[in-house]
Amino acid sequence: MTALQPRPGILDIKPYVPGKSTVGGRAVAMKLSANESALGPSPKAVAAYEAVSGELYRYPDGTSGSLRAALAGRNGLSVDRIVCGAGSDELLYNLARAYAGPGDEVLYSEHGFNIYPIVARCVGANPVTAPETNLTVDVDALLARVSDKTKIVFVANPNNPTGSYISAEDMARLRRGLPPETLLVIDSAYAEYVTRNDYSPGIDLVDGGENTVMTRTFSKIYGLAALRIGWAYCPPSIADVLDRIRGPFNLSIPAQAAGVAAIGDVGHVAASRDHNSIWLPWLSDRLASLGLTVLPSVANFILVRFPAGKGRDAASAMTFFCENGVVPRETIGYGLPDCLRITIGREDEVRAVARIAADFMKK
Repeated sequence: MTALQPRPGILDIKPYVPGKSTVGGRAVAMKLSANESALGPSPKAVAAYEAVSGELYRYPDGTSGSLRAALAGRNGLSVDRIVCGAGSDELLYNLARAYAGPGDEVLYSEHGFNIYPIVARCVGANPVTAPETNLTVDVDALLARVSDKTKIVFVANPNNPTGSYISAEDMARLRRGLPPETLLVIDSAYAEYVTRNDYSPGIDLVDGGENTVMTRTFSKIYGLAALRIGWAYCPPSIADVLDRIRGPFNLSIPAQAAGVAAIGDVGHVAASRDHNSIWLPWLSDRLASLGLTVLPSVANFILVRFPAGKGRDAASAMTFFCENGVVPRETIGYGLPDCLRITIGREDEVRAVARIAADFMKK
């Protein structure tokens, strides 16, 4: 008998590899590998989560109505154009399921988020990359790779793992250059951290056309990564499609309750942003003073390039950090083997990174 085989292309997928949480099977003191919130979740979100513990036997609201209403109110959006997902990843998968298929192409920048090629191959589409300029999305390079087979263009803005971004005008230029039948997905997972005046998370482009979607997450500045909460702002027709194919109860009762409370705690979000605005440049400056190359970042992490020589390279640095209780993120899978990505953690964690890096460069 012939062994059961998956659909063509599935075995070509390289599974997503998350940042390490342990070293040698042991938990580490300082996990800076997953861009989690330095300040953790709002106490109000934790309280809301705990308050619904007696409802775990019930099915959740399948529409995530209260959460969508809170998002609409906070961001000045139409609630009917918001779709919630189990993390923004579910939304990315469902957009690919809905708008791409065998023989189609899904386009993204060469150091874009590793989920993009996975969702492309899951639906039988071909992932296509466009080169970046100075580790930043290059609009002209993306447009040059667009063909009549291009069904979706994914752009993470800010980008993970580089921390770079493109301006609102550049994103608008990208959208203007795409055919109307090509979907532009703006993945704005780190939008709340950005303080640049020329940045937009993409709401304006969704409002201005029928082929743009913005996705967001509660896993970063809201500190609710464990609850898997994402949302998309879409044209009405795309919201309708996503609602047709998503799981009927894709967000749990605790997730919805905590999400609503997190949105309401504006002070906690501001404190998280302020913390990042202080310690991101502080750590960048300290590491640069050691002779390391630090890519300018507008998110809650930095990408650090290490020298080429053995004993000073990124692999050696990763080992040294782990031996000293700090776990950064290797970026080999992003085509950046000479770099490490480091989350901006608590003050003690950031200071520990600077101290360990100094010891590494002196040894």
